[in-house]
Amino acid sequence: MSKAVITITDADFETEVLKAEQPVLVYFWASWCGPCQLMSPMINSAASAYSDRLKVVKMEIDPNPLTVKQYQVEGVPALRLIQGEKLLESTEGVIGKDKLLSLLAKHLDTN
Repeated sequence: MSKAVITITDADFETEVLKAEQPVLVYFWASWCGPCQLMSPMINSAASAYSDRLKVVKMEIDPNPLTVKQYQVEGVPALRLIQGEKLLESTEGVIGKDKLLSLLAKHLDTN
């Protein structure tokens, strides 16, 4: 499984997220968003830490209004943890690494 964060668009969303075999962390961001720049390294870290159990994608909000509207993204950075058609977790605003890893562990850890 790839450890890299995949950049997607509205057109890719169904294939890359809804039809993925494992849970997908969708990171909504914007190029003009300062806090998004702070969260990017943490998102990359999560992609590496959970590469065996999680797919991580990022979507820029401005060119992708359909998915942004569908998942009610009102502010960035925003995260949506999705498995199949089901929304497992949703956050908006900057969160710390501990909170992110805790949120992911709740759904991904098998222990």
